[in-house]
Amino acid sequence: MSDWVRLSSRDQVVIALRPIAAGEQLELENGRILVAREDIPKGHKVLTEAVAEGADVFKFGYSIGKAKSDIEPGAWVHTHNLRTGLGAILDYSYEPALDEKQIPAEPEATFQGYVRPNGEVGIRNEIWIINTVGCINKTCEILAKRGDARAEAPVDGVFHFAHPFGCSQLGDDLKYTQRLLASLVNHPNAAGVLVVGLGCENNGIGLFKEAIGDYDPRRVKFMSAQEEEDELEQGLALIDELLAYAGTFEREPVPVSRLKLGLKCGGSDGFSGITANPLVGTIADRLTAAGGTAILTEVPEMFGAETILMNRAADEAVFHDIVTLVNDFKQYFVRHGQEIYENPSPGNKAGGISTLEEKSLGCTQKGGRAIVRGVVPYGQRTRGNGLQLLEAPGNDLVSVTALAASGAHAVLFTTGRGTPFGGPVPTVKIATNSDLARHKKNWIDYNAGRLLEDKAMPEMTDELWAQLLDLASGRYKTHNERNGFREIAIFKDGVIL
Repeated sequence: MSDWVRLSSRDQVVIALRPIAAGEQLELENGRILVAREDIPKGHKVLTEAVAEGADVFKFGYSIGKAKSDIEPGAWVHTHNLRTGLGAILDYSYEPALDEKQIPAEPEATFQGYVRPNGEVGIRNEIWIINTVGCINKTCEILAKRGDARAEAPVDGVFHFAHPFGCSQLGDDLKYTQRLLASLVNHPNAAGVLVVGLGCENNGIGLFKEAIGDYDPRRVKFMSAQEEEDELEQGLALIDELLAYAGTFEREPVPVSRLKLGLKCGGSDGFSGITANPLVGTIADRLTAAGGTAILTEVPEMFGAETILMNRAADEAVFHDIVTLVNDFKQYFVRHGQEIYENPSPGNKAGGISTLEEKSLGCTQKGGRAIVRGVVPYGQRTRGNGLQLLEAPGNDLVSVTALAASGAHAVLFTTGRGTPFGGPVPTVKIATNSDLARHKKNWIDYNAGRLLEDKAMPEMTDELWAQLLDLASGRYKTHNERNGFREIAIFKDGVIL
């Protein structure tokens, strides 16, 4: 195995595949020898040619920032000598670069899913308890625990997702909460939903029903706790009705074109853009070529790579939607007086990510090469297929929740640092490196680090694809499901009374 990897012939850096000590010699392409000027951690960047102060440094074939000073070959390139090149809100022009026709169409695949009366498809047959307000969290927690004890096959369990909002929120902030929770109510992984309110909150059941829209009373039940003498007794009675309804569903063959996968990365490292993210990109390409839906989010982690996505817009209208998506999120940071361009998280920096554009160029690889077919507002559900861009921040819990609310049946979550959390839907943790996969075997569902060892991309695409079809068919559960780690977080941009 080589000591390094270069991602593009245009790149001025290589990535260390092991810790490199000062004075070590690295043999580059064409037999050229590079001497390390300092100790360089695994996953970090080594400069291969001189770069002058203020000049761009290239990785992935694109600039990942500008040199803070003159940098010599063999130097460690990181935050001490590299700064972002990002800044103001920009104007963009549409320069189409569409190559989806090069993505081979797959033979029609199927999975065993649950077809709902409204025509939607779920990959789980669960009962969800959605509370309109945080004041009722603990009551819902008790109901979920007692209801789960009553659940029998084919019901996969009864689950509750605590949150602190729904009361004293105003304007768009309240609408975000209502829209997000309403989209979860309508998620097809839930065969039945119990909506629980307190009775005096801004997000009262009456208003919340308007956000939900048309619903099947067999599938969605409502309870206002203040109106019940014994809310636990009444809640369990309603759960029993939902369990009986959910018990009428059976798995049946469904075309993979009905599958929706969310794409997310969290706690990245220097290998994210080499292994896990491009691997997920091949899955996104295979799914969209088959008529399915891949949903990419983390808008701030598109900054610096946004033109790649803009130029893959299906048409000029979608292009303008992407421009609005990116610039509105930049304006959000400006409005709050926050400078975010130099701010990969501490974990990302420790893993070898130096600037936001470096993170973004790795992040956007999860979208593969597919044409961008649409943009989905925060909290709303996807209406089309193909590659969709979802309005949400980079925060792991907030963005995974938004992906679930948009309709994703499961989320592919790449990570170089590791995290145990899971969202409302199966959250597939894909390690960027084998050290993490070995160290956190109770967190990681798939090890993409083998791409740097003994596996080729086509082989691993086939392997992960088969695992995902098993996941969708109920033959496999993720660690977050087995561990009972299911959480939501709601985006907040407003005042609370």
